Amino acid sequence: MLPLVLTSSSPYRQAILNKLQLPFQIFDPNIKESALPGEPAFELVKRLSLEKARAGIPLYPNALLIGSDQVCVIEEKIVGKPKTFEKAAQQLKSASGKKVTFYTGLTLLNSKTGHTQTQVETFNVYFRTLSDEEIKHYLEKEKPLDCAGSFKSEGLGIALFEKLEGRDPNTLVGLPLILLCEMLRVENHAILG
Repeated sequence: MLPLVLTSSSPYRQAILNKLQLPFQIFDPNIKESALPGEPAFELVKRLSLEKARAGIPLYPNALLIGSDQVCVIEEKIVGKPKTFEKAAQQLKSASGKKVTFYTGLTLLNSKTGHTQTQVETFNVYFRTLSDEEIKHYLEKEKPLDCAGSFKSEGLGIALFEKLEGRDPNTLVGLPLILLCEMLRVENHAILG
C-alpha cells in the first residue's frame, strides 16, 4: 500500500485526516494561493488542490498525495482568511443573514502511476442575522483569523448559523472525508481493515 501524504500545513486538515486513523505524512507545498484574473471559485480550488498535490511529487515519488484548497464565497465574491480582526468583522457582517458557499477542491494523486482524481465539493452555510456586538464577542472569544469566512464551525462558530447544507461537514473545515474515502477506494487503499 502506498503511503499517504497530506500536502498541507493546515492543522485543521491534519485533525480531520486523523479521523480516518490511517498513518500519513505532512508536506508543506508552499505554493502561491491566489486566483488568476477572472478565475471562478470552483476552478480556483480545483487548480490549487492539484498544484498542492503535484508539489509533493519530487519528494514522494511513490505515494498517494492529498491536496486540498478551500475558498468562501459571499455574494459572488471570494473571501479568504481575514488575518485581522477588522477584516474578520467585515466578513461576518457581509455574511449576516445570507447564504455563504464554501468550495473545497480535493485531489488525490498517485505519484507512482500518475493517476489523478480531482473534484470540488460545495457546502452552504446559512447565517443568522448578526448584531455588531455578537460579531465582536464571537471574534474576541474564538479569534478565527486564519479561517476562510472568519468562523470555526467545529467550535463556537456554530452559534452564528441558522442551518448547514452539504454532504459532509468535514468539507466545511477544509477536507471532505467522504470524497477522500471514495478516491482512496479507487486506488485500492484499505481504509477499514
